[in-house]
Amino acid sequence: MSELQRSRRPSQKRRSPFRRLMRYILLTMVFLVIAGGSVLGYMIFQVSSVTNDAQEELNRGEKSAFRDSVVDPVEDPISILFLGLDTREADLSGLTDAMILATFNPDDKTIKMVNIPRDSYVNIIGREPMDKINHAHAFGGVDMTVDTVEHLLNVPVDYVVSLNFTAFMEIVDTIGGVEVDVPMPISDTDNATYGTIEIDEGLQTLNGEEALAYARMRKDDPRGDLGRGDRQKDIIEAVIKQSANFKTITNFSSLMESLGNNLRTNLGFGNLVSMHSYASELDNIDQLSLDGDNMMLEGIYYFSLHEDSVQEVSQTLQQHLEISHLDTQATIGH
Repeated sequence: MSELQRSRRPSQKRRSPFRRLMRYILLTMVFLVIAGGSVLGYMIFQVSSVTNDAQEELNRGEKSAFRDSVVDPVEDPISILFLGLDTREADLSGLTDAMILATFNPDDKTIKMVNIPRDSYVNIIGREPMDKINHAHAFGGVDMTVDTVEHLLNVPVDYVVSLNFTAFMEIVDTIGGVEVDVPMPISDTDNATYGTIEIDEGLQTLNGEEALAYARMRKDDPRGDLGRGDRQKDIIEAVIKQSANFKTITNFSSLMESLGNNLRTNLGFGNLVSMHSYASELDNIDQLSLDGDNMMLEGIYYFSLHEDSVQEVSQTLQQHLEISHLDTQATIGH
């Protein structure tokens, strides 16, 4: 039995960290640069260097097949696919643990975002059988993942950002940790990342490892995925608040070095800077959701998406991207 097959068994812990957090991680760094005051030049140089190091073009080239022409983030509505990878230390391969598609409209400066459940049972573009959507990255990397998301939601994916656990923890540590009101005692174990983390109930300041454990834990939460979703929201709000008070560059250089090793994107530095006008909307994002049911097939757990929910999200994103020429329907398995 292959490693990928073993990963499908329901008895294994299904990790799902910081899904909502991915929506602003890269953008936050850009906004900090824009607001950097006397150290603006230094920060711009650092971010420019890391985006060059992290640059990775898609096989398709600059333009999605769902686009008539290349988009301009300054003038056109665009989409960015954020991928959180269950890897560490310069490893950006394997399964995706978080998958978020965000759309940005420059006319009204609005942002919409949808979390795509990692166990969603979908057509993997380029492979015959249906499978979990998070396996697309293991089978065919970023390109297969982008193709699969585009065909699932029937919208273009203009840009993609891949980030792993190491980069997430570095960001939290660099801004001095995050303050959250922990609703219950938290215990989570990941021997490959942080061992066992114990977090007390009440107001706590969490470092990078603790924030990751707080966002990932699910089995001991009586509210299951709903509770985990609220905890991820706690982390998002805390990072945004802390980032707004970030006025030191003490650890900025080391953070940029870490991001260069643990992040890949087809966004250029100019693209990033052009998106600074969205900074004020980071705490006012329209959250969309894909509904579905738990499903077992041959002893394997999947999340079966509701077709009407997929259609509704697809239409909302198309309207936000001001796309009218796509007349085919979003599909799950056909």
